[in-house]
Amino acid sequence: MLAETKSADFVISRVFDAPRDLVWKCFAEPERMKEWFGPKGSVIVTWKMDFRVGGTYHGAMRAGDGPAMWAKFVYREIVAPERLVWVHSFSDEAGNLTRHPLSPTWPLQLLTTVILEDAPGGKTRLTLRWSPLNASAEERETFDAAHDSMRGGWSGSFERLDAYLAGAR
Repeated sequence: MLAETKSADFVISRVFDAPRDLVWKCFAEPERMKEWFGPKGSVIVTWKMDFRVGGTYHGAMRAGDGPAMWAKFVYREIVAPERLVWVHSFSDEAGNLTRHPLSPTWPLQLLTTVILEDAPGGKTRLTLRWSPLNASAEERETFDAAHDSMRGGWSGSFERLDAYLAGAR
C-alpha cells in the first residue's frame, strides 16, 4: 500500500499599516475587495457577494485585454474581525466549478484561511494559508510546484491592498 502524500500548505504573511477592522472590511465588503483583490495588472470586472457562512462570492477578473477569469468562494467560517475561511475555486460565468484556465492539473478546490491579528502601532498582521482539498497526487504536485508563483500573485495583491488602505482611512 502506498502512503498518501500531502501537499505543503502555501502560507504568506504581511503586516499592513491599518487597523484590523479596516483590513477585515476589505475582505467583507465587495466594493472594497474589488479595489485590491487579484494580481497586479488585473481588475475585477463583475462580482456578487453573499458574505455569510454558506454564502458565496462569485466574480471575474481580467488582466489587460485577456479573457475574464471567474472564481467562486464558498464561505465556511466568518469570525469578524479575525478569521475568514472559504473554499476557493475557478468557475464559469454560471458559478459551476471549472479547472484553472491555464493549468489543467491545478486542484479543483483550495481551502483558504485568512487570519488577522493586531500588530504594534495600530497595524494588522495578515496570514493567508492555502491547502488543496480532495486533490489527486498530480494536483498536489502541481500545487507544490507553484508556491513561488502563488507568492508572487499574493504579494502583488497585498501591494494593491497596501495602496488601497493608504487612501481608505
